Amino acid sequence: MTQQVPVTIPFVDLTLQHQPIQAQLEQAIQTVIQRGDFVLGQALAEFEAAFAQASGVEYGVGVASGTDAIALGLQACGIGAGDEVILPANTFIATLIGVRDTGATPVLVDCDPDTALIDLSAVPKAITTRTKAIIPVHLYGQMVSPTQLLELANTYNLLIFEDAAQAHLAQREGYHAGSVGIAAAFSFYPSKNLGAFGDGGMLITKDAGLATKVRSLRNYGSPRKYFHPDEGKNSRLDTLQAAVLNVKLPHLAGWNQSRNLIAQQYDALLAPLKTQGIFPLQNHSSTGHIYHIYVIRISADCPVTRQVIQEELAEQGIQTGIHYPIGCHLQPAYEDLSYKVGDFPHTELLCQEILSLPMYPGLSEVQINQVVDSLKNLLKTRSIALISG
Repeated sequence: MTQQVPVTIPFVDLTLQHQPIQAQLEQAIQTVIQRGDFVLGQALAEFEAAFAQASGVEYGVGVASGTDAIALGLQACGIGAGDEVILPANTFIATLIGVRDTGATPVLVDCDPDTALIDLSAVPKAITTRTKAIIPVHLYGQMVSPTQLLELANTYNLLIFEDAAQAHLAQREGYHAGSVGIAAAFSFYPSKNLGAFGDGGMLITKDAGLATKVRSLRNYGSPRKYFHPDEGKNSRLDTLQAAVLNVKLPHLAGWNQSRNLIAQQYDALLAPLKTQGIFPLQNHSSTGHIYHIYVIRISADCPVTRQVIQEELAEQGIQTGIHYPIGCHLQPAYEDLSYKVGDFPHTELLCQEILSLPMYPGLSEVQINQVVDSLKNLLKTRSIALISG
């Protein structure tokens, strides 16, 4: 029986952020218990307002998940059956699910291999008379260029609906994630930069009417009790989760700054490995990149395969991930969209090359060096073996 190697550097370690604020978290939860307002309670209203303000917009509507934030937000924008929505093939499947939940058709385009973000230059070719919106996914914590997005949307009369599930308080070109388009969807899954103690999401917007519509849709399509002008659903961010997020929100900017500094250390230490085919995705946002995930590419020039690297790092107790190993266009659930291998070569290339390294606030310089030194030693050992052979 193979002995399991103890994890010395986890992919994510939430205890480092929770321990210093544990008393505040417990008090916030206890306050909700004492009030008994578990659904659409005071803590939710407070968090909706605070998160929207921190993101540079006026209104926030807490929902059950980031996926529902996309679906209900698009529905509130009037998007449904017969409409097309453009989004990147290189995203988490939830983006597509949100579009499909409205009855609209997702139309995929390729990504920029340097950043993994949507290739905006590919969008015009995907536009038809049925195209209503574009969903830029601010992947891994880096925003898609707001100025280029706005120019594209104005040229082709497209509604911008941001998927900011990985981009809490990210910034680029003077914009906050979620402040560029008509609305944006966020996720508060526990491992996110701002994570709840379970599932949760939010739509934020500058549009008062849109916010009112989504509040109705998340609550059975009911703006007031027992009156249902819309066909909605049960999708509300629990008051307990909002209370937890209220405690965490004041710390988010500092946690994001820590992630960016960790990424800078990774970048510097990994620079010598570029000649051996290992290099990080590019940051075009400077300190505005909040690095939900830190991703490197292991190209065909590398003498060691990604699988071997991942396995050998695991043997040393270093956890890694792949975000994401299969492009959305090749997922069995979306065969009806009729995409095939070769349609989005940049997405497919990244699926074969990317590897996510440990990233979380509190990751120490010693741990960062350990991760990179392990990579260097692995490459050195393999190079010696090749020469000897």
